[in-house]
Amino acid sequence: MTTFHAIFLGVLQGLTEFLPVSSSGHLVLAEYFLNIPTTSLSFDVTLHVGTLLAVLIYFWHDWVKMAISLFNGKKGDVHRKMLFLLILGTIPGALFGFLLEDTISTVFRSPWIVVFTLSGVALLLLAAEKMALHKRSFSSLSLRDAVIVGSAQALALVPGVSRSGITMTAGLFLGLKRQAAARFSFLLSAPIVAGAGFYEALQLLKSGDQGFDINFLWGFISAFISGMIAIAFLMRYLARHNFYPFVIYRIALAGLVAAALLR
Repeated sequence: MTTFHAIFLGVLQGLTEFLPVSSSGHLVLAEYFLNIPTTSLSFDVTLHVGTLLAVLIYFWHDWVKMAISLFNGKKGDVHRKMLFLLILGTIPGALFGFLLEDTISTVFRSPWIVVFTLSGVALLLLAAEKMALHKRSFSSLSLRDAVIVGSAQALALVPGVSRSGITMTAGLFLGLKRQAAARFSFLLSAPIVAGAGFYEALQLLKSGDQGFDINFLWGFISAFISGMIAIAFLMRYLARHNFYPFVIYRIALAGLVAAALLR
């Protein structure tokens, strides 16, 4: 792997992990059309750590308050409630990931799958924008919301769906404001990304492929920085704007990929 590939893949991972356009889908397309070599398990772990660190640092205030809530003993603490909702919402994705890992990593890694999932979720996001009430605040999240958004997150295992895209779409359908849907989506990403990184690290130890390349550091740095930029941009953007540009991008990309495959 070259330094350029490491930085390119790090930026691609960082941006598309948090923008509702699908990181896994873009990586599949990059491998297929740009002849970028399939990355090693070590490099995948490195990128996961980079994006995880971005979520932890950007929302550090939330994480600190949730940690403190475990020890303050106050009943009805909103941060303790949020921590429980995040744990509950993570279960569906973790369960489906464990059960369907082999199937997803082989059967669904096709550019045509990405075409259908990019366009399909785009239509769902469009419908959510048009039909949603955009009234509920972040503090109004309930157990039912966590289960629904967490179940939607499980669908993101299929390339092209987008973890952030499908969870934000589910949040909009539940009536959440755009920023509230995005904030819950980002917070919910931390446990699942940490879990995926930990699982890959265990596989790495079993395989014995523990070699370190200086380009891993470039991948980590670029994934972290681009992840921070993507989170900050989207949180500010959604304060005054809607998801329509991402809908257009997903459909346009799906059309371009389909045209290229049919040539």
